Amino acid sequence: MRAHAALLFMVVIWAVNFSVAKVALEELSPLAFNALRFPLAAALLYVIMRGRGVVPMPTRAELPRVLALGLLGNLLYQMFFIFGLDRTRAGNASLLLASTPIITALLSAGLGHERIRPRVWAGVVATFGGILLVVLGGRAAVESGRETLVGDLIMFGASIAWAFYTVGSRPLVEQRGALTVTAWTLWIGTAGIVLAGIADVFRASWQDVSPLTWLAVIYAGVLSIGVAYIIWYYGVEKLGNTRTSVYSNIVPVVAVLVAWLWLGEVPTAPQVAGMVVILSGVSLAQTG
Repeated sequence: MRAHAALLFMVVIWAVNFSVAKVALEELSPLAFNALRFPLAAALLYVIMRGRGVVPMPTRAELPRVLALGLLGNLLYQMFFIFGLDRTRAGNASLLLASTPIITALLSAGLGHERIRPRVWAGVVATFGGILLVVLGGRAAVESGRETLVGDLIMFGASIAWAFYTVGSRPLVEQRGALTVTAWTLWIGTAGIVLAGIADVFRASWQDVSPLTWLAVIYAGVLSIGVAYIIWYYGVEKLGNTRTSVYSNIVPVVAVLVAWLWLGEVPTAPQVAGMVVILSGVSLAQTG
């Protein structure tokens, strides 16, 4: 019961994070926002790892894969995520990221890790149909005088990057554990993210940054990355991968509702239909 309660809390953290980041991006550039929040998450994970004992380090043979995964799963993914979110709606972003398990399944099948059953293929087709509805429906929802199509495409790129990271990290995770690999790759990604955003940090007009934006930075770093990752792996340990992954399907539903109530992002009819189709497709694929 504690694991289920913790995972529900994680769902809320991740769902609210889309709107929180949108609020912060009104006053900070995407690069500056990332450069501020990621060191907080990296520091928290180090404290957690240190509390578990001696912090393990990758071997010389493991280092090239860890470096590549860190750049792919954190630097590249986060660049896609934050620039995509900056150009689209918070609800769109959450729905498009919901397709990640489907892309992961396709990559795993292509590499021979898993076999795709007929029910999974049905889920794949449904999910991509839902994505099309979300993207096309978003074209009618113009934000700040521009369409959301470019942001939607960038966010879909984030989903692809995370799927490649998930599949690529599988052998290392089986040997070293998910939390350890996550910490290693996060630390590497943080270094790249800070280097990419340091110029924007110095250029920012800090006198114009509101307390709400600072709270958003702390929330997006400490809670949505650090605390949520810990809860995720606690759920995997107590409930297993399959039952834990089901909770990620709830995130876009809550995220769309939060964006509607907080940011006034009223979803269009095609987007609502796309949300239902995506969640149905992902659930169908996971049960298959």
